[in-house]
Amino acid sequence: MGMFSFIKEAGEKLFGRKEVEDTAAAAATDAAAAEKLAQLNAGAAQGIATYIEAQSLDIEGLAVDFDGATGTVTLQGTASSQEDSEKAALCCGNVGGVSAVNNLIAVSDSAGESQFHDVVRGDTLSAIAKEYYGNAGKYPVIFEANKPMLSHPDKIYPGQKLRIPALAD
Repeated sequence: MGMFSFIKEAGEKLFGRKEVEDTAAAAATDAAAAEKLAQLNAGAAQGIATYIEAQSLDIEGLAVDFDGATGTVTLQGTASSQEDSEKAALCCGNVGGVSAVNNLIAVSDSAGESQFHDVVRGDTLSAIAKEYYGNAGKYPVIFEANKPMLSHPDKIYPGQKLRIPALAD
């Protein structure tokens, strides 16, 4: 699926982003900081993996790696659907401190890839549906495509990235 960029400051607060960034900066010249960074990266990766697993996605052998120096998450495993692979990537990208996701998850039942939308101030699911589908009333399609990461159609925030699946014929 490839590499996706995200807004680093937006999203769920699953780990101490500032501590990871400060430690990453010091790790280049300090061996103790490099060891601490490895521990922080492992803890962040575990927190992100737990968050993905809580979404009840069908992914076998999920492996999550986090690089605090670049804010990059790398995902591996096998998803039963393109939708689950895309949702896993969005879970990672919608975490504060993550600026990129390298999605290497293989897909068993490959369907077409979705489009993605970066939420900006003033966006609503209705407006996004109007933009992509030509019909504001199709907002439930976008809401359903982003559950369980979205809990309510009115609760989206700037910097969030949303899946915009193709409409079924």
